[in-house]
Amino acid sequence: MTARHLWALLPILLFVALAALFGRGLQGDPAKLPSALLNKPVPQFTLPALEGIDRPGISSADFAQGEVSLVNIFASWCLPCRDEHPLLIQLQQQTNARILGINYKDDPENARRFLAQLGLPYDAVGADIKGRTAIDWGVYGVPETFVVDGQGIIRLKFVGPLTQKAIVEVILPAIAAAAKN
Repeated sequence: MTARHLWALLPILLFVALAALFGRGLQGDPAKLPSALLNKPVPQFTLPALEGIDRPGISSADFAQGEVSLVNIFASWCLPCRDEHPLLIQLQQQTNARILGINYKDDPENARRFLAQLGLPYDAVGADIKGRTAIDWGVYGVPETFVVDGQGIIRLKFVGPLTQKAIVEVILPAIAAAAKN
């Protein structure tokens, strides 16, 4: 093989190497995306209540009061949020943790309709209309769920829609561990 043939193969070899590198990076579990806030206090924020529902808003002052909290970031326009919602209703009955909802970049009327149709598992719902609070929490997209211990420390970040398996294997154990802190 001549040098000329090697130069002709170089672009093909580079393409194969890059494809393998990118393919390997896509094989990870999105639920295990790193969070800079893990084992750190919840960020400082204040969100008004979602208008038209009988629940208060949420702020960082609501944490560190001795209660474990499950924080769910959701939106009415998010199809996976719709799929996981019945599981949040079940989870509300399975655990003593407070379930708090952060409604992400949503029209308040659509969010109210979403909760009226599917049920209201949240003890409080904050309206994050501009999405700034979700950014402060390190949210990649909706849905995402966090477990916060009674001292206001984020103990778990779960990316993507909850499933029954995730609740049994990840969420409930994280809530139990957070209750011991």
